[in-house]
Amino acid sequence: MSRLKERYRKEIIPALIQLRGYENSMQVPRLDKIVLNIGLGEAIQNAKALEAAETDLTAISGQHPVITRAKKSIASFRLRAGMPIGLKVTLRGERMYNFFDKLVNITLPRIREFQGVPRDSFDGRGNYALGLKEQISFPEVDYDTIDKVRGLQVLIVTTANTDDEGRNLLELLGMPFSKD
Repeated sequence: MSRLKERYRKEIIPALIQLRGYENSMQVPRLDKIVLNIGLGEAIQNAKALEAAETDLTAISGQHPVITRAKKSIASFRLRAGMPIGLKVTLRGERMYNFFDKLVNITLPRIREFQGVPRDSFDGRGNYALGLKEQISFPEVDYDTIDKVRGLQVLIVTTANTDDEGRNLLELLGMPFSKD
């Protein structure tokens, strides 16, 4: 069992029950899944971009990504429905806890001039969206082997019903929110 999941069971559940006044431990919000996404607009012209991003995302997540395809055709972007335009990975269980632990304790502190993640990136239902400007802040990605610096979206899906519950959960799990 990952150390974060162990900490969640032993420390965070009792802390949230006391903080929010839940009647039993099944009401306490938990991490449901983490979705990593790389949008590749350049894949329309450059097919190799998809392969390079796939290698990076596999290294970061430890899981093989799925190709996302365009739903609509957009003539001004030279895009047709069904063309590959991105990659995504959905992490659950042990891999999800290990990734979250790595994100909070290793990756985010490596970002230059890091002041914390924004507090207002919740969706109204307790899920948190985080955008990273460069995939090279992950220790698995070797700077010398990448062809281009790409952004990465991280969506943290929780079972929380409100943004406050989600924020409490992520704070106790160690998410470094900005002070303002």
